[in-house]
Amino acid sequence: MATSTTKALAGGEPSGPPPKTDGEGTARRRGALLHRLDVRGAPYAFVAPFFVVFAAFSFYPLVYTSWISLHRVELATLDVMEWVAFDNYVDLWNDSRFWNALANTLTIGVISTVPQLLMALGLAHLLNYRMRASLFFRVASLVPYATSVAAAALVFTMIFERDFGMINWALGAVGVDPVNWEADKWPAQVAISTIVIWRWTGYNALLYLAAMQAIPAERYEAAAIDGASRWKQFTHVTVPGIRSTIVFTIVLSTIGATQLFGEPLIFGQGPNGVTGGADNQYQTLGLLLYEEGWKNYQMGRSATVAWAMFLLLVLVFVAQRLIKRLRSRTS
Repeated sequence: MATSTTKALAGGEPSGPPPKTDGEGTARRRGALLHRLDVRGAPYAFVAPFFVVFAAFSFYPLVYTSWISLHRVELATLDVMEWVAFDNYVDLWNDSRFWNALANTLTIGVISTVPQLLMALGLAHLLNYRMRASLFFRVASLVPYATSVAAAALVFTMIFERDFGMINWALGAVGVDPVNWEADKWPAQVAISTIVIWRWTGYNALLYLAAMQAIPAERYEAAAIDGASRWKQFTHVTVPGIRSTIVFTIVLSTIGATQLFGEPLIFGQGPNGVTGGADNQYQTLGLLLYEEGWKNYQMGRSATVAWAMFLLLVLVFVAQRLIKRLRSRTS
């Protein structure tokens, strides 16, 4: 039997593949290039819409706000800017209203965040057990979060009303004098914190529940074999297992507390457009920003408050990271 080499020497047709033409080689190189671009460029193409939206609606407003904070700008004439450098920041530092709003933001944040997360943790622990109609209770816990902040604030405003509110009616039934929830500082902050707790507890509970369901059942079985009670299992297995989720909810709650606006605005809207109470007893940084920009028409000072809120969050997160690093070194 003759080989292909013999056939080629004898003048016959070779049995190997025909030689490639220039057009076929170019097509193959083009296909390989497109394949490499598809493999390497597809991830960037998928995330590009997010960065485009972020640049248009987050990064650009952030930069533009910082530019406005260095000018004296009025709401009626936004195209007229007077350069004042850091005068707005100096004035804000010396403004007693800013420190009052900062203190109110911190106290309302603590009063609303700590009970909220503790209640959410306990609610998630209960929902994690097998019970009848568990799906109904899980959906019901999310209803307050889906409710409009305006509707929730209006309802709670009527509940905490001084003369005809349900809370004062219940207090009077047990012999307690009615409380002026709006005029007094601490009752007003407690009432506003109640609105925040009611709206966000169920949402955080579902986050905790999802994290709890990801904990392997073998851990609970091992703890039960060792004789750990339900409380020991909760403190030594559940809580360490969802620690990252707890940190995540703390971060979200801190951001939400710093930006608190709708609840105190609707709760204390007076006849003359007073925001934060007649004596600013529950004015938050968000309300101060609104007052400077849309009541006093000073957009430069309003932008300064916005950047102060941003820097406050940065300081809080830096402190949190430092504390975490110190704990990891000592442990």
